[in-house]
Amino acid sequence: MQVAVVGSGREHEARAEEVGRLLAERGCTVVTGGLGEVMAAAARGAKSAGGTTIGIVPGERRHEGNEWLDHEVVTGIGHARNVAVAASGDAVIAIGGSWGTLAEVAFAMRLGRPVVILEPGLQVEGVPRAATAEEAVELALSSVG
Repeated sequence: MQVAVVGSGREHEARAEEVGRLLAERGCTVVTGGLGEVMAAAARGAKSAGGTTIGIVPGERRHEGNEWLDHEVVTGIGHARNVAVAASGDAVIAIGGSWGTLAEVAFAMRLGRPVVILEPGLQVEGVPRAATAEEAVELALSSVG
């Protein structure tokens, strides 16, 4: 199973790292947008547990992503890559974030992917919220059918 972890904000890195680690411990591949902050932290957490990571990067060259990526998908399409991030997860966990994260949540919902927002997070009507990293992972994995 692949789970996309989306978000931004340095203040959310510790929770993102925990989510990445927990997902890897459950055998999931972690997909992110491949850059820094939440994306790097989730990948770092997954790698710490021996997991596999995929970064879908906005630029035109390999090696633009963070150092914890096993695989880099180079898109050359900037923020438009957000739809690929959302589509690549069997479920999506949002941590912190701003407009790009909101777009990824919207794309995931439109594509029928289960989405969970880890508190504190974006306010999106109809999207389940989790108080802890453990709860976010459990909700995301249990909602994949």
